[in-house]
Amino acid sequence: MNSDSRNGDLLVFDLDGTLVDSKDDLTAAVNATRAWMGLGPLPPEEVSRYVGNGAPALVRRALPNAGEAAWSHGLKYFLEYYREHMLDSTRLYPGVREALDQLHGAQIPLAVLTNKPIRFTLQMLEGLGLDLHFFRVYGGNSFPEKKPHPIGLEALIAESRSDRSRTLMVGDSAVDIETARNAGVRACGVRWGFQPETFAASPPDFLIDDLRELAEIVKQASCAPNPELRD
Repeated sequence: MNSDSRNGDLLVFDLDGTLVDSKDDLTAAVNATRAWMGLGPLPPEEVSRYVGNGAPALVRRALPNAGEAAWSHGLKYFLEYYREHMLDSTRLYPGVREALDQLHGAQIPLAVLTNKPIRFTLQMLEGLGLDLHFFRVYGGNSFPEKKPHPIGLEALIAESRSDRSRTLMVGDSAVDIETARNAGVRACGVRWGFQPETFAASPPDFLIDDLRELAEIVKQASCAPNPELRD
């Protein structure tokens, strides 16, 4: 990972549903696990609603009637399957690579904060050719607590030496918005992704339809005399 950073805007991105469309591979892993346990498949839309709080929570939701022992075996199977198949169908959302290229080229500190296990996160970013865009990447097991606990976001603010008022959390669900609120920073919601409907209960400061919109907002704000992220 690129360790260079500077004072100024810090953009922290969720991964699944924000930067990458991983719905098909997550659904395949969930349904492979359910088949292994003698259960029928779940539709992608249902699996998407279960994503956001980490792999253990995802598997628990996908196996609602499993006891602790069965859930533990199911989680192990899911992780092993997903490790081998996480990049079968997963792709970047339109505009993501271009936006990250622009922001990275402008020397704006970028980071990833996801509840996906860190080894999978790093493998995915490397496989998609994005690993050098971020000065730091944290996953769901990087800290004692997962999002929406602010511990990861607080660490990124401290490590980048960025101003909290110019830090922005970008995500596709209420989990990301609540993480931002808990850390006292602004939140940008994306209208694509897995759970944008959850913004009704936890509204972001503003919404975007394409990540390239955010790149333009941030670059313009960074060049202003008194830069602030605009609505």
